Amino acid sequence: MNPKNSKKNFYHYTFIVLMLTGLYFTTCINYLLFHSLAEIFSIVIAFSFFLIAWNSRNFIKNQYLLFIGIAYLFIAFLDLMHTLAYKGMPIFTDYDYYANQLWIGARYLESITLLAAFYFLGSDKKLKPDLVFALYMLVTSALILSIFYWKIFPVCFVEGLGLTVFKKVSEYIICVFLICSIALLYKNKTRFDSNIFFILLLSFFFTILSELAFTFYISNYGFSNLVGHYFKILSFYLIYKAIIETGVKHPYEIIFRELDTANRSLKDEIECRKKSEQEKEKLLGELKTALSEVKTLRGILPICSFCKQIRDDKGYWNQIESYIQNHSEADFSHGVCPDCMKKHYPDIDMKDDQDK
Repeated sequence: MNPKNSKKNFYHYTFIVLMLTGLYFTTCINYLLFHSLAEIFSIVIAFSFFLIAWNSRNFIKNQYLLFIGIAYLFIAFLDLMHTLAYKGMPIFTDYDYYANQLWIGARYLESITLLAAFYFLGSDKKLKPDLVFALYMLVTSALILSIFYWKIFPVCFVEGLGLTVFKKVSEYIICVFLICSIALLYKNKTRFDSNIFFILLLSFFFTILSELAFTFYISNYGFSNLVGHYFKILSFYLIYKAIIETGVKHPYEIIFRELDTANRSLKDEIECRKKSEQEKEKLLGELKTALSEVKTLRGILPICSFCKQIRDDKGYWNQIESYIQNHSEADFSHGVCPDCMKKHYPDIDMKDDQDK
């Protein structure tokens, strides 16, 4: 490994550890400060992902990334509402547990998006960004209304009792969606750069750990809640490394990888067609050779009953050997049959008999 890169990585990861440690100490001041900073981090990353995907929608061919990028705007919005509605925030004071419902809504939207996005990976189907945007706006609006206005979204937390059955079961269902996404990611690993594939795999893994951590807490300020937010931070940081950093520092890497994949497929197709053409040429050559060796006479030939000459298409009479030579590839070698030998060369025939 390059010493310069090793030193750079050391400083990089040291900075991350210090930031996460400093973030923990904010809980000593106020847990709401920790929670707000943790959620704002993920919100900024999700919104940045959307900006990159949306502004490159006209030339990026990776429909998988475009689909996820559009969805993350609405996931970021639900996370923002979750942050503002968290217990202790002086904004939504009529009910303390909107945040738990918004969390489940955001995580359902995120996990289903990550799973559904594989439908567009390597597909020829053209994504319609405006339609996807409108669909997610409709779904997000319905979630917000079901929580704040209609109040029909299932309760996720009960004071003194902790999480409801709906909340716990939902977290497990979300984990199942994420596990399915990991399986599909592994199945399509050749479509990703090896480094990006590994980072996305870790991101999914930390997201699952985050969801599992949120099935244990009985207080919105508890240790399990804190651990879950740390796993979420790591998950979104890895998304930043895999997608956003690539889009900002090397904005054409994803595009050129798509072109490289397309070129390899095109080269394979060209090689296959060349091979097929060569086989066709070989077959045609063999057929031509066979046809050149085979020339047959067809139809009714007008032949004289006495002299056995054949009349050609122009009305001339030709010796049978001349006609056949002109109309086929056959050659003649002349000889005398025994009957004709007796008839035309009786002396020679008698001498042969005496010799015997």
